[in-house]
Amino acid sequence: MSQNLSNKIDSFIEQALNIQLNQQGRLPLTIYDTEWPSECYTSTVEEGQQVSWKPVLQTDNYNLCHDMFDRLELALEFKIHEDIKTWFGRYWADPIPATSQWGDLSLIFIWNEKDCERLRGNLLGHLLTKQKQKRPATLFFACTEPDGEKFLTIDNMTGEVWLEQPGKKPVMKLASSLENFLDELTPKPIPDLEQ
Repeated sequence: MSQNLSNKIDSFIEQALNIQLNQQGRLPLTIYDTEWPSECYTSTVEEGQQVSWKPVLQTDNYNLCHDMFDRLELALEFKIHEDIKTWFGRYWADPIPATSQWGDLSLIFIWNEKDCERLRGNLLGHLLTKQKQKRPATLFFACTEPDGEKFLTIDNMTGEVWLEQPGKKPVMKLASSLENFLDELTPKPIPDLEQ
């Protein structure tokens, strides 16, 4: 795990929470779902009620994420770039919006263990498609907003951050690393999930 990247992610999350509290005066709200538990919930409320949430550092769960990537590497028969492991193994969170010189983005995180498995399936499907197309392996970590038609990926060989469109070659290199890319982002307030 890259300590520099971990520190950058921590700094971004802290900045996102500060912007949220300064502009909204409170944490974001989501719908409490007993079938979709998470350490991110700040309290327990009735099923279907709004509850505040915040990103939570994954403490004992590195093994969970590490195991997920081990199984992915076994299925694909190649190593996954450490930056993507660090990204998804650092925080439990819902997507976090950000803006950059390239437009608005939604940064993808994992909410709970079930979400980790869903992510594994999505990454596997993405990587198998890349193999069929005989294109370099990339792993997504964000999508464009408001349309979500493009996504941001890490090149598995180089660690570079690219803008991609599904089924096509990467469109544009955005940064030489995820660490550098995070320097170009400004978090936005996190929208509430309505009942």
